[in-house]
Amino acid sequence: MQTVVIVIHLMIVAVMIGAVLLQKSEGGGLGMGGGAGFMSSRGTANLLSRTTAILAAGFFVTSLFLSWYAGYNRAPSSIIGQPASQGQPAGGSPIAPPTSGGILDSLKKADEQQQAPAAPSGPQVPRSQ
Repeated sequence: MQTVVIVIHLMIVAVMIGAVLLQKSEGGGLGMGGGAGFMSSRGTANLLSRTTAILAAGFFVTSLFLSWYAGYNRAPSSIIGQPASQGQPAGGSPIAPPTSGGILDSLKKADEQQQAPAAPSGPQVPRSQ
């Protein structure tokens, strides 16, 4: 069903682009809108304006439907209540869930567990063996 609505949506977009490009330019911003062109009568301008309005409404409706349909089966979820069995951190040992304290305390304990001995901060003197 979603594929059918996407195809209809894309057809509406293509026809609407064509209808907008066929309309006569009244502003003359680029100097191309004057003269007796392909569609110069007022009745045709009304037809194109109505067609554009109807296509815009169809575009709006199909856009709303597609966004509603995309979120139809999505269940609300929380990252707090999920188990930690999704993957292990790069350090090797899994992080234990917090038993007391806040999330910041558990993150600090996890960093202390995974932290290797601190590397020297500056150059070291070579030692003889």
